[in-house]
Amino acid sequence: MAKKKNTTSDSNITLDNMPKAASTTFSKETYLNWYEQMLLMRRFEEKAGQLYGQQKIRGFCHLYIGQEAVAAGIVSATRKQDPLITAYRDHAIAIAKGMTANECMAELYGKATGCSKGKGGSMHFFSKEHYFFGGHGIVGGQIPLGAGIAFAEQYLGTDNVCVCLFGDGAARQGALHETFNMAMTWKLPVIFICENNYYAMGTSVERTSNVSDIYKLGLGYEMPCQPVDGMYCETVHEAMTEAVERARRGDGPTFLEIRTYRYKGHSMSDPAKYRTKEEVEEYKKLDPIETTAKKILDNGYATQADLDAIAQKVKTTIQECVEFAEKSPWPADSEVYTDVYTQTDYPFLME
Repeated sequence: MAKKKNTTSDSNITLDNMPKAASTTFSKETYLNWYEQMLLMRRFEEKAGQLYGQQKIRGFCHLYIGQEAVAAGIVSATRKQDPLITAYRDHAIAIAKGMTANECMAELYGKATGCSKGKGGSMHFFSKEHYFFGGHGIVGGQIPLGAGIAFAEQYLGTDNVCVCLFGDGAARQGALHETFNMAMTWKLPVIFICENNYYAMGTSVERTSNVSDIYKLGLGYEMPCQPVDGMYCETVHEAMTEAVERARRGDGPTFLEIRTYRYKGHSMSDPAKYRTKEEVEEYKKLDPIETTAKKILDNGYATQADLDAIAQKVKTTIQECVEFAEKSPWPADSEVYTDVYTQTDYPFLME
């Protein structure tokens, strides 16, 4: 695709700077799973945005619309027991990791049946059962935590690999460099992923650093690193598979800059006036759900009627999760300190 110049925003992002397409052949089952997963993520986020407008959901709310191929490709290339930690744009990734729409929507509502008992909200999803460790509101705060989780897996002698995601804005945090240094020194089983959607809130990548190819930050630590086209599940899966294999055999971390795009603002309060309509529309031509559906139909993996049936299934799931959240109870007053403080056996802390 020809290079696209953006004349009204401060970004020089283009569609022709993506890596080459994936070469692996994927099965019918994989494509259908990707399609259903991504459609569920998209419809969940759309409903969350609608409910936020109705003030059923309060506080902060960051939608993942447009970035679904990243989550789908990561999960298909990893095991359930591989821990994952991410930033506050976490709803869709939580669903991809296996958390139910019911517990996720209830958390957005602040209900006791939510994945964090209604006390975490949009930015702090958590599930020990699904090895999902957040959901973190501090920009870049999860980066050293991801290395810590990987260290725990290494210490315990497992071959699990921690996936640690953060945005392009968080890539400028000093903690990243400290973490990269330690992770490479100890050869920790962690995959660092920068979901580069080109804007840290409303500031383009080019305005935050002289290094706009974010993956090159790994070169200073001799960490294997590469850019990845995040608009396709196939390319994400391929890059992840290579990184996962490297970590499982004890060769240490990988840094992937997965280039994606969010179709909505940074959060529900962001009108996204720093982008042109033309830029957004250009990226919508790469909508991962639409391109995956086309591949399914072109390869004869399913008919349009089959895809419509999946869409209806997803629609029902979304309707049910909203009803579940509406009917769920609020947390009891007695829960206010639960999960905040814990009992300890250290005498000097008991005084």
